[in-house]
Amino acid sequence: MTPTTVVALGREAFEVTLMISAPLLIAALATGLVVSIFQAATQINEMTLSFVPKLVVMFAVMIFAGPWMLTVMTDYIHRLFNAIPGLIG
Repeated sequence: MTPTTVVALGREAFEVTLMISAPLLIAALATGLVVSIFQAATQINEMTLSFVPKLVVMFAVMIFAGPWMLTVMTDYIHRLFNAIPGLIG
């Protein structure tokens, strides 16, 4: 296995990780932004107020994007396992 192959495998793994985590992170970021704007407008300084909406939104995103995320992961694992004989020798 050449260093180029190792770098390509690492890059692909990193891309898959970013694709899978992006919907959850973007949803949490947007929810946090909306809650912080609400807190600033109403002058409510409760630190735990943003936790529950983020949890609910991330759960909803997992329900809607979960099948896609699972498909992306399983496709990557299938490609990786099928490439093992070619990588070894």
